Amino acid sequence: MVPLMILIAIVAVVALAVSTSRERTRKQQAADDALHKVRRVAEEDTTKFGEELQELHIDTLATELNVAMRQDYQRALDCYEDAKQMLLEAKEPEDISEVTKTLEDGRYAQACVLARQSGDDLPQRRSPCFFNPAHGPAQTDIEWAPAGGVKREVPVCLADAERVEVGADPDTRRVRDGNRMVPWYEGGPGYSSYANGYYGSYAMNGLFPGFLIGSMMAGMWSPDATGGELGGGDDWSGGDLFGGGDGSGDMGGDLGGDLGGGFGGGDGGGFFDGFGF
Repeated sequence: MVPLMILIAIVAVVALAVSTSRERTRKQQAADDALHKVRRVAEEDTTKFGEELQELHIDTLATELNVAMRQDYQRALDCYEDAKQMLLEAKEPEDISEVTKTLEDGRYAQACVLARQSGDDLPQRRSPCFFNPAHGPAQTDIEWAPAGGVKREVPVCLADAERVEVGADPDTRRVRDGNRMVPWYEGGPGYSSYANGYYGSYAMNGLFPGFLIGSMMAGMWSPDATGGELGGGDDWSGGDLFGGGDGSGDMGGDLGGDLGGGFGGGDGGGFFDGFGF
């Protein structure tokens, strides 16, 4: 007869194994769901970019391409093909950052082709338009705020700048959040990898307002978000990407591959701290 203590130990080990297995399955399912959601948005962006390149190809058939134009056009095509392959190989949400980073590079090359075609100066290498990364490199900065917020300067394309100036809504990229479609910057931390590919490097170089990514991807701009503004303020000052309220904090934490590790260091909190990334 098996001693009672041994029997209890066996039952405990079995229960722990079952619990661990269930938790591992739950986490894997959550990761799969997150990847599916953000992959779908990146796929839509990639398809749209491919359609635009096809239209550009038709336009260039009537234009004699010089060496520089051919190089830029080939670069855009290569980025499109690379993005498609990266989507096929993506295994986790963080892989989508490389997809959107590649799309951003391709759209800049596309913008260069269009500028050369029309005889304009090459576009400045800036972050994509804040409202919609598919609009290509931002061309100006405007004062703007979400509903109920305080205005801050954001980089945008000229078309959206004109819309905001006359009181119209910008052409904002919308994504699914549950059963509703919301501006991408209200999509929550599930879209962190999507945002990081488009804007992350510019935020780190000071060419895109870092506090925006930290706040927007926490979902704190959403009217029904809980917990108040990041950092407890009402003027977007909390949750700065690089540290405290004025964005002057030193880069804390390790970039690594884990966005949740944060760029923190300041009083406003780290990048996506507390959101499971």
